[in-house]
Amino acid sequence: MGVSADDRVSGQIVAATIPADENDKGPQLTAPDSLAGKVRVQEYDQDGYVGSQVFFSDLSFGDVQQLGSMSDQTSGTFQLALQRAGDLVSVNGKVDLESVPVQGTDVQITIAFPARVATTNGNRDSDSIVTWKLPAGEVSTLRAEVRYADPNTRGFAGWAGIVAGVTTGVAAIIGALAWMNRNPAPPRRARDDATAS
Repeated sequence: MGVSADDRVSGQIVAATIPADENDKGPQLTAPDSLAGKVRVQEYDQDGYVGSQVFFSDLSFGDVQQLGSMSDQTSGTFQLALQRAGDLVSVNGKVDLESVPVQGTDVQITIAFPARVATTNGNRDSDSIVTWKLPAGEVSTLRAEVRYADPNTRGFAGWAGIVAGVTTGVAAIIGALAWMNRNPAPPRRARDDATAS
């Protein structure tokens, strides 16, 4: 999945197994009603694996927490939360794979962030991308912290800059007008009368 600088999340999930028989369709995921329009589910059938493939886009941090409830088969096994506190974004997750067979299982989660990852217990693919390879038969935790500007604060800072610029411009115009109209020279006739006396 990818996290944008505007705190929106997009990506995909593949849940697939080697079929036990010709009628086995593998894990079947269903999008929660609350994510309708943001999540699309389709069948997955590649390289001898069958199951479901989920595409999601423009999810809020709150929406991401609902991804773990897409199947009764995976209920309670996948929890992922993204939270913001000021400029700090934290990722915390728990994946329970105790009931998953060790043989032939490959589970990994990759997240791309809009800034350098400060701390993580995953593997860094680059400054801003982290991958967790999760062993079957175990419970694993995911942690990462990233610092980047709160999009709400950026919006306020932008408007504050515009207001400050307009205010400075108006003050300059008023100052220029005041300078031009400062103590004008007395009329020429009045000066001549004063000289004659």
